Amino acid sequence: MAFGRFILAALVFIPIQIWGQQTITFSAEDGVTVTADHYVVSTQKPYLILLHQAGFSRGEYRETAPKLANLGFNCLAVDLRSGSEVNFIKNQTALDAKAKGLPTEYIDASADIVAALEFVASRSSKPIILVGSSYSASLALVEATENFKIKAVVAFSPGEYFGEQLNVKQSTQNLYIPVLALSTRLEYDDMKKMLDHLNAKHLQLFRPSQGEGVHGSRALWERNQTSEEYWLALTQFFSQINLQ
Repeated sequence: MAFGRFILAALVFIPIQIWGQQTITFSAEDGVTVTADHYVVSTQKPYLILLHQAGFSRGEYRETAPKLANLGFNCLAVDLRSGSEVNFIKNQTALDAKAKGLPTEYIDASADIVAALEFVASRSSKPIILVGSSYSASLALVEATENFKIKAVVAFSPGEYFGEQLNVKQSTQNLYIPVLALSTRLEYDDMKKMLDHLNAKHLQLFRPSQGEGVHGSRALWERNQTSEEYWLALTQFFSQINLQ
């Protein structure tokens, strides 16, 4: 554990220069303009597509994305159309969808995830990992079942959030790529039950050993007391999967 903490500090908390960080836009299939923060490290590095939780924006990853870039990943933090604002960053995709009179329920954000995948795939042949938070973690798992471009999923607090619109457990029966699913201690049993059909060799489950933990990818924010445990689980997962 001490060695793991040393590696974590070396990779995540020592600042490095991130080249090519900018806010960009691209179009979803239905014409919605999707806004994202793009962190480009190298064309030879894999991509993380970062997806926020309900009521939030790409601002959920304003602190996290630079640390992930320090680990050697290009990052695309996406505004999904189901959301609003966090860390003083307004969700521009949601504003555009509403202006165009298009629905902005959780499940409608799937179109923005597909658009983000297409954007990245058009610019890179390197592996793509989806990182989802709460409802978007569930959408990431479903999309990964159907989309061969996705090589792994990191799911923070996934759950059955869609009522009759979507059953995540049923929709991921054929999911065979590496998955790291993280939750609070309270959420853990429901998350484990939802994912118990996945092959154990593809699935890693995590809950903090001390403290309750935090819902969604906010668990990685430094202000949270259990954030170091979540970071250790994440970095260990990255070290174990094939990113070639």
